[in-house]
Amino acid sequence: MVVSISDLNKDNAAALQVGRFTVYKESVSPYNGYTDDPRLGSTYHQHSSTVNVLNQPFTTEPQSNELVMVPLENRSSPTQESPSPHPVLYLNARQHHRRPSIYSTLDQVPHYAFYANTAAPGKLKKSRPSLNVLRYAIDESERVPPGGSEGSFPQETPDKPSDEEANVGNKPKSQPVRFGWVKGVMIRCMLNIWGVILYLRLPWITAQAGIGLTWVIILLSSLVTAITGLSISAISTNGKVKAGGTYFLISRSLGPELGGSIGLIFAFANAVAVAMHTVGFSETVRDLIIEYSGGPIVDPINDIRIIGVITVVVLLGVCVAGMEWESKAQILFFIVILISFVNYFVGTVIPATEEKQSKGFFNYKADLFLSNMVPGWRGEDGSFFGMFSIFFPSATGILAGANISGDLKDPAVAIPRGTLMAIFWTTISYLAISATIGSCMVRDASASLNDTLLSNETAGCEGQACRYGWNFTECYRAGDCTQGLLNNYQTLSLVSGFGPLVTAGIFAATLSSALACLVSAPKVFQCLCKDNLYPLIGVFGKGYGKNNEPAWGYLLTFFIAVSFILIAELNVIAPIISNFFLCSYALINFSCFHASVTNSPGWRPSFRYYSRWTALFGAIISLVIMFLLTWWAALIALGIVVFLLGYVTYKKPDINWGSSMQAGTYNLALSYSVSLTGVEDHVKNFRPQCLILTGPPNFRPALVDFVGTFTKNIGLMICGNIIMSDGKNIQQEERTSREVKWLNKRKIRSFYTSLSGDNLRDGARSLMQATGLGKLKPNTLFMGFKGNWQEDLPRNMDDYIGTIHDAFDINYGVCLLRLTEGLDVSTKMKAHVNPAFEDHEGTETEEKAENDSTETIVDEQVSSIFQAKQGKKTIDLYWISDDGGLTLLIPYLLTRKKRWRQCRVRVFIIGHQDTVEEERKEMLSLLSQFRLDFHDVIVIIDSEQAPLSENVKRFEDSIASYRLNDGLRDEATVQELRKDCPWMISDREMEQLKQKSERKIRLNEIIQEYSTEAALILVSLPVANKDSCPSGLYMAWLDALSHNLKCPTLLIRGNQQSVLTFYCQ
Repeated sequence: MVVSISDLNKDNAAALQVGRFTVYKESVSPYNGYTDDPRLGSTYHQHSSTVNVLNQPFTTEPQSNELVMVPLENRSSPTQESPSPHPVLYLNARQHHRRPSIYSTLDQVPHYAFYANTAAPGKLKKSRPSLNVLRYAIDESERVPPGGSEGSFPQETPDKPSDEEANVGNKPKSQPVRFGWVKGVMIRCMLNIWGVILYLRLPWITAQAGIGLTWVIILLSSLVTAITGLSISAISTNGKVKAGGTYFLISRSLGPELGGSIGLIFAFANAVAVAMHTVGFSETVRDLIIEYSGGPIVDPINDIRIIGVITVVVLLGVCVAGMEWESKAQILFFIVILISFVNYFVGTVIPATEEKQSKGFFNYKADLFLSNMVPGWRGEDGSFFGMFSIFFPSATGILAGANISGDLKDPAVAIPRGTLMAIFWTTISYLAISATIGSCMVRDASASLNDTLLSNETAGCEGQACRYGWNFTECYRAGDCTQGLLNNYQTLSLVSGFGPLVTAGIFAATLSSALACLVSAPKVFQCLCKDNLYPLIGVFGKGYGKNNEPAWGYLLTFFIAVSFILIAELNVIAPIISNFFLCSYALINFSCFHASVTNSPGWRPSFRYYSRWTALFGAIISLVIMFLLTWWAALIALGIVVFLLGYVTYKKPDINWGSSMQAGTYNLALSYSVSLTGVEDHVKNFRPQCLILTGPPNFRPALVDFVGTFTKNIGLMICGNIIMSDGKNIQQEERTSREVKWLNKRKIRSFYTSLSGDNLRDGARSLMQATGLGKLKPNTLFMGFKGNWQEDLPRNMDDYIGTIHDAFDINYGVCLLRLTEGLDVSTKMKAHVNPAFEDHEGTETEEKAENDSTETIVDEQVSSIFQAKQGKKTIDLYWISDDGGLTLLIPYLLTRKKRWRQCRVRVFIIGHQDTVEEERKEMLSLLSQFRLDFHDVIVIIDSEQAPLSENVKRFEDSIASYRLNDGLRDEATVQELRKDCPWMISDREMEQLKQKSERKIRLNEIIQEYSTEAALILVSLPVANKDSCPSGLYMAWLDALSHNLKCPTLLIRGNQQSVLTFYCQ
């Protein structure tokens, strides 16, 4: 920022305010007001004299019209005298994120804002200066302001306060509701765990499995949930957790493939859980209606459906009202449940009335406890895993807090603490209720007061109640007992001191759990929809209100819940949910294990009380239990996961979350790359590993497509771009990202690398020497043919030929691809760019124009000849010189691809008229031993004939500008003539190499005669002597070989080492 002195002269102003600075026309110290800053501590105050000495130049009398800039908060009015510097008040440390480093005013001290992924609403994201800015931008401290001296205080551009600063003392009206670990996680999880199973099925499960196995079921469920809770705690403390709960944790840990599939499954499971808890509530209401009115409304099943639908509508209204209302309702439910628990435990010690005894309640009895320790299986569900499948959904509420992670104040603290505390206390409550209910109630009772024993005679009496003076033998034998643990789901109400309180607890538990699931499912689904992993679901990601409520998600969850409420059978719905939740838990545990075992430096959870092996155990046991419960449901759940995983893998969404899958892939790649270094090369394992000088790959799509065709899933492919610049724009991260996106969009399996060089030859030499890793390094150089060699600067042509020589020096094979229409399509692509970008002013406009034009080019996928099917054409291979077999290997690899599969390979060799048949058979035998399915061998016998005079004339005209015309002078004179032009051709060299030149011309005539309809022509690339063949002549040879060929031509030469063998070892 530059302030003109004229601004101060207006209205005789003594000071001018600029942002949070004031410019004065007087001598001031820029450090005035800082020495008493309480943040600096006593050490600073003790050395304040030193500071004043250091700042002495700032306190001297300024020159005329000198401007000095100081912070507003550090300066009182210039007309007032302050006996001591005024201390500076700071709202918080974040407002000083623009404080410069002591090295430079451009450099910045470390700050949170530089590492945050998001910015405050309506504000730009703060970022540290880049290396280019630090190295090449002008430092304000080095610039002398207008009318000032070098000692003037540097000017700064004040930064706008952050969100927190602006809101200090001013709470915004639409601030979202945020919860702590107790209210947001622990209570929510406990309410979701204390659901319908606790009140309506736990006594029944205790009667079926016995107290002993019921405890095993509870502890096994708690073991799975506790391990999962530890894994959730580790994942949720490894970075900032946002909205999306379980889906967010898994997807950001394992990646979108598994995260997306489990997000859909978990959201669906929560929606079905709404139906389960609502059906439990409806059962209780129906029983009350039957008890007090004498009969159902319609019938027992339809009553559940009617009550359930009405209940879900009411719960939906509470959710739509907002999270604050939902949270208040949860607190009320929690209090009611605690009161019902106290009421139940008090009821177990109140002496049982005769009516309660007729229903099977006899207070605590030791022998009754022992009798109920063993199982008493009955019915179709009478098995351990049958009971486990019904009970397990009650333990699945541990994710209720994590599912609303976006509504928590500090998810990293709240999720671990609240989840683990909820698991502990709910496990204790389940064990206690199971033990107490099994110690004071019998399995079967008739509820008839007439079933008492008239004396102590128990002959013929069967059942547990005989020793307590009751005879329920008749109903026990008939199987029509209506009371007891096995027959009455409402036994907790019977045992309690005041039955309606337990009923209220049932209402609270079922409604709170249904409410929690009704909130969780849409929020998880909303986060999934925002990531755009699947089509046609984006509308459910839209949020409304200050809390970004997913209104459409609530509606979808409502319809899913209603559809399952219509089943109206709790024991049918519960096992469906179990498999989906177990699948979620397995993936959560595997996420934690995988993130730990990959040793990624980014895996640094602040929660330390976890183990990778316990997480793996949790994942395995969850999968095992899935199949032990219902094998077909487990297969369906896993099938859905695999299908959704395959879809996301195929679509490859453009997202990067730094998942552990990426870390695992890196570990595998690193491990295999290192292991390859110890493996010696073998001819049987040779693969063409190609370095392609493409420039930006999208400029030469045909070259990329051709090489990508035969290297895909076979060999290494690296697209190299040599950037000729002055070195100031070496950083190419953004361009590299665009080029890689272009390659991925074109489905080319290739790396991309760019390198800065003074010219083509220097850059290519550096690329060939430095590109690659261990054994994964190129062995073949691909370039496009230099079609403009006669019009371009001779030095550029010399660099091109020098690059070929350098490749041979580094033991590379060389391939040059030539198309009639050329390879570079950048001119055609730029024709589609907005012409307005061509005429621009200013650096900012230039950058915008370059970015916009580059984006246009990257987005455009220009088709090439190699993307089409080649049909039943031929691949003509002119194997003039033996190069080790690369000339044969490339067409063989091409014919293995679908587009080239119907092409027939023809091999042309040079021979003599007298031995045509022997040479043909010899070549067929060699091809057969190489196991190459090439059966067409053509022997050329007229290659030594003189070429047509017009073709010789054309060749001589092409090199006319490269002739020295020295008149056969001596070598020393020739070298002096081309001292600065080494590409020039002397008359002596023309004469010595005349026969070789004519043979190249003649071979071109033969190729034009035989291969006019070929899909591809491969010709052995001639190797010239560096000392005796100037680059101009060598370039003319390459042009003569491939001149006027209407189909793609590849000049190819291996490094003279065998790449094919017919031996087994």
